[in-house]
Amino acid sequence: MKSLFSKTFKSGEKWSAVISKGKILRFTTLEDGANVSLLMYNADDLSERYNMPDTLKAQHIAFLTKGDIMMSDNGRAMASIIADSTSWIDTISGCSDKNLTEEKYGKTTYQQNGNDYYRNGYDNFAIELVRNGLGIRDIMPNVNLFSKVYCDDKGNMIYAANHSKADDYIMIRTEMSILLILSNTPNPLDTSSKYPSVQVKLDVYKSVTVGADDICVNKYPENKRAFENTWDYYALKEE
Repeated sequence: MKSLFSKTFKSGEKWSAVISKGKILRFTTLEDGANVSLLMYNADDLSERYNMPDTLKAQHIAFLTKGDIMMSDNGRAMASIIADSTSWIDTISGCSDKNLTEEKYGKTTYQQNGNDYYRNGYDNFAIELVRNGLGIRDIMPNVNLFSKVYCDDKGNMIYAANHSKADDYIMIRTEMSILLILSNTPNPLDTSSKYPSVQVKLDVYKSVTVGADDICVNKYPENKRAFENTWDYYALKEE
């Protein structure tokens, strides 16, 4: 399968792009300990975006993996996880911010450290959202690729160290045309005392047509309804 686009994200890098429906995004870790924070919006109507509560409630899950879908706040399937070597994608821990980053890893500034200053997810999201006509009020619970966070019997959120290994991959299929916002910054619950510096590669491919036997369509009844909502949405948009 020939790649349509390829990019390697350096530690701390932010990025955004409009990606049409029917694409496969393959994220591959180049080192251990990766985390890529992700936001997703309907490219044709930015008021519609990935909705964490509906995604988890409808599929009776607390994390994402192969076969699961990311639903919008309008009940539509935005994207599907078609492959996942990690078996666990964090949905509940949010993104890092400036205060947390400075508390854990030390204060750095561009003036003193140049491009090696420690970036955080919240500020990276804010910058990319403004570039796309949105703002900080449009930041919602994000997805953290390559991270595992779970709750113990007392309800404490636990970060699973060493969850992600070099060459791990996650493949996401776009069911809608999306505005994708990415931040290659540490998970806020990462227990490392040193700022993680992990590169992640993105390759974009053209997807095949989604069939009636697709695993993501059929994993849960709610998934099929979300796909049907997306298919109806595009059927009415076609000229």
